[in-house]
Amino acid sequence: MRALRVHELGDPAEVLRLEAAPVPQPGPAQVRIRVEAAALNFADDLLCRGKYQERPPLPFIPGMELAGEVVAVGSEARTSVGQRVMALASPPNGALA
Repeated sequence: MRALRVHELGDPAEVLRLEAAPVPQPGPAQVRIRVEAAALNFADDLLCRGKYQERPPLPFIPGMELAGEVVAVGSEARTSVGQRVMALASPPNGALA
């Protein structure tokens, strides 16, 4: 998959890099979503700058808000493949992928 990834902290316009990234596998209560729309909001800006309350290890993929379609589910997930959803993602595997 392609993702906008942060390898060093700073202004998002300067530190976001579009690159290939491994496809994450969902954990037991997680899902993987094919992102169709994502936001880069103020919290993501702070995250890229290292000024948000959470500081994921580098590199990470920002993006907290997304909409898309479920493409894989964990064994305890309460949704199904093909369902259209809106969701909140959390780094290191954010919505900008």
